[in-house]
Amino acid sequence: MLKRTIFSKTRTSTLLNFSTSSSSANPPYNITTCIIASLQQCAINKNLKKGQQLHAQLLITGLSSSSPSSTTSLINMYAKCNQMNQALLVLNRTADYARNVFAYNALISGFVLNGLPQDGLGAYEEMRQAGVLPDKYTFPCLIKGLCEVMEVFQVKKIHGLVRKLGLDLDMYVGSSLVSSYLKSELMKEARELFDEIPDRDVVLWNSMVNGYAQIGRFDEALGVCREMSQEGVLMSKFTVSGVLSVFAGRGDFDNGRLVHGFMIKMGFDSCVSVCNALIDMYGKCRCVVDALEIFETMNEKDIFSWNSILSANELCSDHDGTLRLFDRMLGDGVQLDLVTITTILPACSHLAALVHGREIHGYMIVNGFVKDGESENMYNLQTINALMDMYAKCGSMRDAGMVFYNMSNRDTASWNIMIMGYGMHGYGNEALYMFSDMCKSGLKPNEITFVGVLLACSHAGFISQGIKFLGEMELKHGVVPTIQHYTCVIDMLGRAGQLEEAYKLAVTMPIQTNPVVWRALLAACQLYGNVDLAEVAAQKVFELNPAHCGNYVLMSNAYVAAGRYQEVLDIRHTMRQQDVKKTPGCSWIELKNGMNTFINGDRNHPEARLIYPELHLLAAHIREHGYVPLL
Repeated sequence: MLKRTIFSKTRTSTLLNFSTSSSSANPPYNITTCIIASLQQCAINKNLKKGQQLHAQLLITGLSSSSPSSTTSLINMYAKCNQMNQALLVLNRTADYARNVFAYNALISGFVLNGLPQDGLGAYEEMRQAGVLPDKYTFPCLIKGLCEVMEVFQVKKIHGLVRKLGLDLDMYVGSSLVSSYLKSELMKEARELFDEIPDRDVVLWNSMVNGYAQIGRFDEALGVCREMSQEGVLMSKFTVSGVLSVFAGRGDFDNGRLVHGFMIKMGFDSCVSVCNALIDMYGKCRCVVDALEIFETMNEKDIFSWNSILSANELCSDHDGTLRLFDRMLGDGVQLDLVTITTILPACSHLAALVHGREIHGYMIVNGFVKDGESENMYNLQTINALMDMYAKCGSMRDAGMVFYNMSNRDTASWNIMIMGYGMHGYGNEALYMFSDMCKSGLKPNEITFVGVLLACSHAGFISQGIKFLGEMELKHGVVPTIQHYTCVIDMLGRAGQLEEAYKLAVTMPIQTNPVVWRALLAACQLYGNVDLAEVAAQKVFELNPAHCGNYVLMSNAYVAAGRYQEVLDIRHTMRQQDVKKTPGCSWIELKNGMNTFINGDRNHPEARLIYPELHLLAAHIREHGYVPLL
């Protein structure tokens, strides 16, 4: 219900005198015109409070029911302020004669723009039942909404009506239909409609280019670009964005750089959307330095700019850089969205940055991204899964469980995250209980589920149960064991000291082995000092992956444990001959000032002069207690 605003006599008098210089012969017209102009400004500025005051004045003066234009302006204002219930209430309280096509267009547009396409379709159907004939402004927004909910049949039905009304050759309506057909992968319909439209401007061409690019039909997108050039249509910034998305999808750095040069020549390098597409292209081509250079030179940055550069860093596995940029983003007062959150959470997972992760979770709760017991849509479900995965990989299974049990809708990924998390951290019983509950819930386990189950058995030492799960996977659950599952079981047997059984499984399993299998066996042999079997495993892993430094390190450690130092020297000599270098050890700690990373032997940390004296002092104390630290 709308709340009626109480006005004093003086204030009412002031509001009623918008134009003192106008003729008093028709004051309601002047007042209504001024209020409509003010409502339009409220819509632009999203000033809900002022808009409600103007609505109250229309009600007090009785002008709201006499002017169809005021109805349309009110609906538009409430829609732009994300108040669709109020917008619908305005229409429902409006006399039938004032419910014209403009009012319905404003309502349909509001529903679609606020992410409620089904309600937009309902408003359109009510409009048709009321006998109001749609116009060329009705269809573009309506078609966009239908495309979002993939109502292909409805789109075709509306296309028929558009033809009947003679609007199918309108560029904006045609462009919407073309984009909708392309998103639905109805290539034939899209191309036929495109060819029928006689006057094709750059907007329509862009619909074809971007439509093909968005569904991964890159060759067709470039083909349309060539046609566009042959017909003398000049590329716009949206065309450039579409072409860049093609080269981003292909990882085509060379052609992407050529488009970058064209973009500068055409003066598009100051356009935020084009720069965002360029950052995305460089990021997907693994050229994060170029992406950062574009980002830093942008005078104006929007949320898409930040999301693009964050994604570029995360895609290149620069998790520390991702978090540093994220801290800058927060410092600049940029409001996060779901894309930002789903990009940052994996970085927190990789770095075990629990403090950052908890801050993001708090931000999500405060800003309504997460509601207890609610998962509104698939994208929100993915975000909640990413949050739960972050807690699990940071070792906070209590927080992960809290997120899990507050979800009303869970998919297979939700259960897998919990099973894998419990398994990784040695909570074998909890992982198996979770697997049992998953099966009872009616969800079918998949390959990833069984990787988590077997990992839990391996870390908890549940040997017989792990072997039983491997045997039952295909027979009971219809999941064919893969190399990952056999690797888990070999690792499980190796951890338990059953090296001969692990070796037998490695040579008899019905899948071709890979270096990971033999490396798992090699690690177990090194742990239990079985040098003979370690040499067999090492020979296999050297044949499959001779350049991996871990193979040499594991074998060297096995020889050291057995006291065979000549073989240790031989391995180091082989590493030098084949130019195999051991990856230096790395550790990090999360403090209030962010992530602090330390690499073995590296003194580049800004506080190295303070850190290393303390480290040496600590080492001296350790030696006093009989330990010899390795520095």
